[in-house]
Amino acid sequence: MVLKDHKIDRAHLADYNRVCGFALRETVPSTYLHILSFPLQMVLMTDASFPYALMGLVHVRNRIDQLRPVLASEVVTFRTRVGNLQPHDKGITFDLISEAWVGAEKVWVDYSTYLRRQPAPRTEGGKPAKAAKPAKAAASEKPAASAFWNVPGDIGRRYGAISGDRNPIHLYAATAKLLGFPQAIAHGMWTKAACLAAMESRLPDAYSVDVQFKLPVLLPAKVAFSSTPTADGGLEFAVNDARKGKPHVAGVVTAL
Repeated sequence: MVLKDHKIDRAHLADYNRVCGFALRETVPSTYLHILSFPLQMVLMTDASFPYALMGLVHVRNRIDQLRPVLASEVVTFRTRVGNLQPHDKGITFDLISEAWVGAEKVWVDYSTYLRRQPAPRTEGGKPAKAAKPAKAAASEKPAASAFWNVPGDIGRRYGAISGDRNPIHLYAATAKLLGFPQAIAHGMWTKAACLAAMESRLPDAYSVDVQFKLPVLLPAKVAFSSTPTADGGLEFAVNDARKGKPHVAGVVTAL
């Protein structure tokens, strides 16, 4: 799927920055390009030939490679495809892989990993296939909180209006309960964006940011954000429940 010659709407970008906590500047957050490619992902996943129903897919991981900063004045072409089908202990996973190009230069890549719950594939001997182990995304020991965030109950509606992701689980408690959640939950990509916004001044021009989405953030919520430098000059970060310490997001930033 291809979206050619997209011109960035500065008013929309400003609204996104405010919802996620980024400063207003000429370069666009790497996570903003994710929401610009999101319509291509939806076209793929709702196509009649796509093998899995959209409802029931779980976004479990996202990795973004920002190869260089992208300016709001640049015209961007997006390409999205499906790949990396893998067994998982709860079913199978696949990636929606999106790329952003400015002219002939690739400037950004996004890997969104989705889980489809189903019986695991089996080997020729009849045994369940072993799932690939995910890459380490954060330190095994939870660091001390750098900040506490009060996440408002309407953040799912506000982010949904900006991102186009209006999944009912994010909007209201009543609609979330119909789908098995006790309350509305925050978008994983909003949580990732909020983490990057909190570390914005420490991000290099070119970096990879890999996040695993763990337990959902039930809205409203109070969460603890933490970030620590790594030996190789990167950053490890996490979002946990402020009271019980249960993990919501674990991630790592690595310079490219």
